[in-house]
Amino acid sequence: MCAETTYDHFCMGRSLLDSGNPAQAAVRLERARAAAPNKASVREALGRAYFALGRWEEAEVEFRAVVAIAPTDDYAHYCLSRILRRRGLLSEAQAHQRLARALGSPLIPEL
Repeated sequence: MCAETTYDHFCMGRSLLDSGNPAQAAVRLERARAAAPNKASVREALGRAYFALGRWEEAEVEFRAVVAIAPTDDYAHYCLSRILRRRGLLSEAQAHQRLARALGSPLIPEL
């Protein structure tokens, strides 16, 4: 039997996330992150899984990593703004929300 690759973990994690299984997705995506910590796509998917599970601090870590890796990722700024808002950090949330809008997401609502 062949060992699963980072890409296998990522694809299965995304599939599990898309089918409404964020806890199982997080397990797979954590494995992918361990192997590829600088892949924004892996960190974003893991952030989405944590967000769906209500694990705000862990989701924040993942979306901060995405913003560090890909500073022009409007979706990452948007997700980070939502997490910060839930955590009561409104000033910082608004800053990321404005960045998301400026970077190309005109459909993002005002906080």
